Amino acid sequence: MPELLPLFVNLSGRRVVLVGGGPVAASKLTQLVAAGANVHVVAPEVHPGIERAGVPMARRAFVPADLDDAWLVVAAATPAVNRAVAEAAEARRVFVNAVDDPSNASAFLSGVVRRDGVTLAISTNGDAPGLTALVREALDALLPRDLGDWMKEARRQRAVWRSGRVPMEARRPLLLEALNRLYGSAAEPARCADDALASSAVSATTKVVRAAGVPWLNPPEDSWL
Repeated sequence: MPELLPLFVNLSGRRVVLVGGGPVAASKLTQLVAAGANVHVVAPEVHPGIERAGVPMARRAFVPADLDDAWLVVAAATPAVNRAVAEAAEARRVFVNAVDDPSNASAFLSGVVRRDGVTLAISTNGDAPGLTALVREALDALLPRDLGDWMKEARRQRAVWRSGRVPMEARRPLLLEALNRLYGSAAEPARCADDALASSAVSATTKVVRAAGVPWLNPPEDSWL
């Protein structure tokens, strides 16, 4: 499989077709509704959780015309049905997420951590969902409780940079210095910035943690797969 392009999409108000009515489909429905999608369910029988969601549904077998005007389709049915969905989606140039069925998928939902305006998504190309979940939990445990303060400071600094026409390559070290100041750091912010330019985003953030004593606490309860 070629490398996947990580992409966040805005589904608000857009038609998304969910094919399948079992517990897995119900869990996908929750995510799609949270994203504001206009979800239409197609399945002969549906899980009580789908019933309670109150979304439009067609209680019958899938037909290709169900994908007309769709932006995305999620197939959570049998392999045969998923294959039919994939063929119909390919003909209409619609991306399809086939749950636990990568051979019939052109889009892959990821393990997600959401915190204070920050979203992290992890994918294993659909090959190892268990590993995706473990990596998600590990990243979740590393994020600081006060990440919201980081976001506020980053937004404030961005406004300053844009008004001052600060070049993109100069912004990350400036942000590192600003985050250090949140914790009253006196640990040579300029040196920290120079190191950050020569390191990856992850190691640069680690330097902020070591220099400023950023608290890394227990994982939160407000994230999910």
